[in-house]
Amino acid sequence: MKALITCMTVAIVVTSPGAYAEGCLAGGAAGGVAGHYAGHHAVLGAAGGCIAGHEIAKQRERKREEQAREDQYRDDHAEHVPRHDEY
Repeated sequence: MKALITCMTVAIVVTSPGAYAEGCLAGGAAGGVAGHYAGHHAVLGAAGGCIAGHEIAKQRERKREEQAREDQYRDDHAEHVPRHDEY
């Protein structure tokens, strides 16, 4: 019965239309596995993994936006503006 409920839940989550928070599915899967092996707390691990995955995705997006702003600034100015890795 537990396996059936789990399979149905996974099927509903995967097939349901809607916006997933970027990083949540991967983080939730990893957290669920880690939580299961750390004392059968898969749901708690999945929730924590979802939160952590979303935060990591937000950090990556901020970094991409910052890099795009720096590239645009460099393109707009004739003088050479060094990148962070050129210091």
